[in-house]
Amino acid sequence: MRDTVHDVVIVGAGPVGLALGRMLGLRGHEVLLLERWPEAYPLPRAVHFDDEIGRIFQNMGLAEEIRAVSQPVPDHYEWRNAAGQALVRIDWSGTGPSGWPTANFFCQPELENVLSDAVEGMDNVTLLRGAEVVDVVDTGDVVEVSFTGALAKRQRVHGRFVVGCDGANSFVRERLGTTMPDHGFFYDWLIVDTIPLDEREWSPMNWQLCDPARPTTVVSGGPGRRRWEFMRRPEETREELDTEEKAWELLKAWDRTPDNTRLERHAVYTFAARWAERWNRGRLVIAGDAAHQMPPFAGQGMCSGLRDVANLSWKLDRVLRGRSGIGLLDTYTAERRVHVQHAIAMSIALGKVICVLDEDQAAARDARMIDGGADPARVLPVSEQPILGPGVTAEDIGVPALRGTLAPQYPVRRAARRGPLDELTGYGPLLLATGDRAAAELDPAAHQACEQARVPMLTVGTGTPDLVDESGEWSHWFGTHGIAAVLVRPDHYITGAVTEHGTIPALLARYRAAVDGGSPPANPTVDHRSPATSA
Repeated sequence: MRDTVHDVVIVGAGPVGLALGRMLGLRGHEVLLLERWPEAYPLPRAVHFDDEIGRIFQNMGLAEEIRAVSQPVPDHYEWRNAAGQALVRIDWSGTGPSGWPTANFFCQPELENVLSDAVEGMDNVTLLRGAEVVDVVDTGDVVEVSFTGALAKRQRVHGRFVVGCDGANSFVRERLGTTMPDHGFFYDWLIVDTIPLDEREWSPMNWQLCDPARPTTVVSGGPGRRRWEFMRRPEETREELDTEEKAWELLKAWDRTPDNTRLERHAVYTFAARWAERWNRGRLVIAGDAAHQMPPFAGQGMCSGLRDVANLSWKLDRVLRGRSGIGLLDTYTAERRVHVQHAIAMSIALGKVICVLDEDQAAARDARMIDGGADPARVLPVSEQPILGPGVTAEDIGVPALRGTLAPQYPVRRAARRGPLDELTGYGPLLLATGDRAAAELDPAAHQACEQARVPMLTVGTGTPDLVDESGEWSHWFGTHGIAAVLVRPDHYITGAVTEHGTIPALLARYRAAVDGGSPPANPTVDHRSPATSA
């Protein structure tokens, strides 16, 4: 391989690494993806993504491809005791505020095929499989990456930045040097992935049997697939549990036999609940399982990794273009480290519902949760909305409750076109203001502030605004929060929201101070793209 300096070298080509490669490639950057395994892993692992992640796939130009390999959830995610009584019932039906089904199930190899096909179709993104990274050295100006492969014993490439999406045992995290606080919440479970050969309705589609005799997960494995997970009991060893015979023995209680089911995979895994203290240092960055791990019960492992790279990619884009200093990447750690702790806390809270083997403890749990009406807001300790840590957020003005939260993607009409917001406004930050007239008729000071910050401003409402709110959802959202304008970042999180148009210049000033702070790098990527494609 020719020893050029790549804009970004990504270590690990799972869904998080592939997504980051796609995002940076769409922004015009030259990316090298190094994956240690010569072939894509062919068996299921992650199975769930939510509406926010669907929106991220949409922003990668892969909406239809992802819809084709995923299955929306039509009902509730239910947790039942041994008697079949509901302990907690989480509504996963319908469309979420990001404009995608609230919950979706998929088979990971099929989803990874979509992502790898997408990056391999890009001239500026190279995916090299069978390349195991053995050394990473940040020299200050660039990062030297050494790897071994089938064609050469050792090769070296350079990147302006290296991002480790290389899993729980991350090599890049080791070189970055960080600690991983651990909640100490871990249990062994047997995963059994199957392909049913008979026609059967699975209702609810996804549920948990909180029976202390054998806590069991029963969920979709994506279109045409089902997954069971069985908690290991103290009297069992991992080796005893991780056999095909044991898998069939446990499946028999669910009327699953070789006559009506094909066993695709069985594996015992031990989940963890921890996150890295630092996610970036110098020109090294980590994302996905390299930065955090969590129990599977909220289905947020891969989702959190994709949130990582959605946050990271627009900041790397600015740094590579020379519009921001490398210090902007510190906000990636500060924002995501706080945000991911909500997902971990929710995963642990759900885990504590089901990982109960003591009958008396289970009885006490059942009584408490049934008394709470199986309402998540009453029976689970984690209910507040996830929020970013301090970073590219307007900390001292506007409505605090919206700062650092996810903006919705309701439909709009722009001239003759109708569709979800992102489809009609494109990639990048956006100042969205209420109004019944076009943004061009708003205060000139607001326009000047937007131009200085390179942030487009559009109005939404009824009458003749830039974006017509035909469904009324935008008007309801602005009215509920009592705001007149909101500044949305490229990853759809809110920098700030203000109650009057006159405060827009102050809001933009906070945004500029956050993204323009620090010294630009000495060797920025030559900016040869349209400003409309940048962050």
